[in-house]
Amino acid sequence: QVQLVESGGGLVQAGGSLTLSCAASGSIFSINVMGWYRQAPGKQRELVATINSNGSTKYADSVKGRFAISRDSAKNTVYLQMNSLKAEDTAVYYCNVVQVGRFAEYTSWGQGTQVTVSS
Repeated sequence: QVQLVESGGGLVQAGGSLTLSCAASGSIFSINVMGWYRQAPGKQRELVATINSNGSTKYADSVKGRFAISRDSAKNTVYLQMNSLKAEDTAVYYCNVVQVGRFAEYTSWGQGTQVTVSS
């Protein structure tokens, strides 16, 4: 079982910045993709950004140019640098890790960290 510990959420004014971190531990064997998703009240969970084992990244259109995802594979940690935050970025942000086994993929989720952007 993989444990994901997120940190860095909080309250920030519009235009400000926050950095989220997520450290994975436990039964780690082959992490392929690490990423961040978010869920605002009354909305479905949506992809924010992902980064795979070769460093390729993917972003939601709504955060391109403002957010940057990175990872430290040696520490099994993924980061999300969030700049120029907007009120609509307010949500619970969830860390996600996908591991590749011999016959299947294994997905783990963090407990979520609240990001609130005041306008």
